[in-house]
Amino acid sequence: MGYVRSLRCRECGAEYPPTRLVVCEACFGPLEVAYEFDAVREAFTRDSIARRPGDLWRYRELLPVFDEGAKVDLQPGYTPLRRADNLASELGLRELWVKDDTVNPTSSFKDVAVAVAKAREWGLEAVGCASTGNLAAATAAAAAKARLPCYVFTPAGLEETKLLLPRIYGATVVPVDGTYDDANRVAILAADRRGWGFVNINLRPYYAEGSKTLLFETWEQLGFELPDVVVTPLGSGLLLTSVDKAIRELKAIGQVNGVSTRLVGTQAAGCAPIVRGFESADGRPRPVKRPDTIAESLAIGDPASGHEAIQIMRRTRGFADAPSDPEIIEAQRLLARTEGVFAEPAGGTTVATLKRALEDGRIDRDERVVLLVTGNGLKAPSVLSASFPPLTPVAPNAAAVDAFLGGIHHG
Repeated sequence: MGYVRSLRCRECGAEYPPTRLVVCEACFGPLEVAYEFDAVREAFTRDSIARRPGDLWRYRELLPVFDEGAKVDLQPGYTPLRRADNLASELGLRELWVKDDTVNPTSSFKDVAVAVAKAREWGLEAVGCASTGNLAAATAAAAAKARLPCYVFTPAGLEETKLLLPRIYGATVVPVDGTYDDANRVAILAADRRGWGFVNINLRPYYAEGSKTLLFETWEQLGFELPDVVVTPLGSGLLLTSVDKAIRELKAIGQVNGVSTRLVGTQAAGCAPIVRGFESADGRPRPVKRPDTIAESLAIGDPASGHEAIQIMRRTRGFADAPSDPEIIEAQRLLARTEGVFAEPAGGTTVATLKRALEDGRIDRDERVVLLVTGNGLKAPSVLSASFPPLTPVAPNAAAVDAFLGGIHHG
C-alpha cells in the first residue's frame, strides 16, 4: 500500500480502507486519502524530488497509486510558474505569479492520471466523468493512453470545442439536455449500474490527489516556499480543497515554514453558489438552477465540494468573490496583453478577482500572490470574438498598408 494509511472523513475523522468509497458511512462526510507521514517524511525530501522526472509523479510518496504498471504516462504536471511582472505593474502589486496550466497535455489542470491509474489497479472495465468540458477532454485522453473505454456526460449546450475534444480522443459523449447538475445526476446512475470508474464521482478522493500536485509544484517552483495568497477558480470547489490538502500535508511532514497562505475562491456572478454561501451566516452553498455565464467550466449550480471550500476559505482568512462576465472578459484580455498567456474565462476570473481585491483592500499590494490559470483560451475562443471588430482586407501595396497602419492607435 505504499505510504497510504486509509481513507479518512474530513468531517468526523472516521477511517476506512483505501477502496472505492466516496462518503463516510458514519456521517456522510467527504473522504480524503490519509498517509503515514512519519514514513513519507523520510523519503519526500527536496533533494530527492529535484532529481525526478518533471511530471506529477515526482511527488509519489503523497500519491495513492501502488502499482507502477497502472500509471498513465501522458506526463501531466510540472507546468510553468510564470513571474508576472507586467501584470503586477499594471495592477500595482509587488509580486505576482501565474501558475500556467494552459500548457498541460489537454490544455487544462484537469489531468486525471491518479484517478485513471486507480481504475487500472482495480481492473475496472471503463472510466468516465460528468463534465463542463475540461474534465471530459482530460479523462478521454488518459483513457485513450490507458486503452480503456471512456464515457463522458456533459450539458448539450457546451462550447463546441469542448464537446469535440473528448470525441477526438475516442470517448463516447453523452450530451444531456440540461445543466451540469442534470448531467452529473445521470452519470452517477450510469456509473453505479455499470460498475464504471467515474473520476469525479466514485473515484473522487483519488481524483483530488492529482489536483493537489498543482500546489506542490507551486511550492517547489517558489524555492520551496508558500505564497501569501492563492487565487483559485471555483466550480465544484474540489481544486480549492485539494490545494488546502497539499498545504496541510507539507506542514505535516515539516516541509514549510510558518507562512499562513490565504485561499481565495472566485466564480462568475452568473453562477456563484459557493460565493453566496461564503457570504451567508450558515456557510452553505446557495444552489443555482440555471447558470448564466460565459465561464462554462465553472457553471456548476450545486457544487459537491462547496461547503468544504467555504470552510477552508474562512479558516485560512481568505474570501470568495464573483466578478461579472464583462470583468472576466476584460481580465482575459489583460492577462494575454501583459503576459502572453491566453486563458479561458475560468482563468480570467482569477485575474478579475485580483484586480477587484486590490482595489478594495482585500489583498494587500505587498503580498506574494499566485493566480491559478487552469484552462487554455483556445477551448472557448468565441467568448472573445465579439470584443474584436471584423478584419477588412488591405490591398497589397505600400499606400494601402500605410493608410491602414495610420488608422491604428496604440494604447
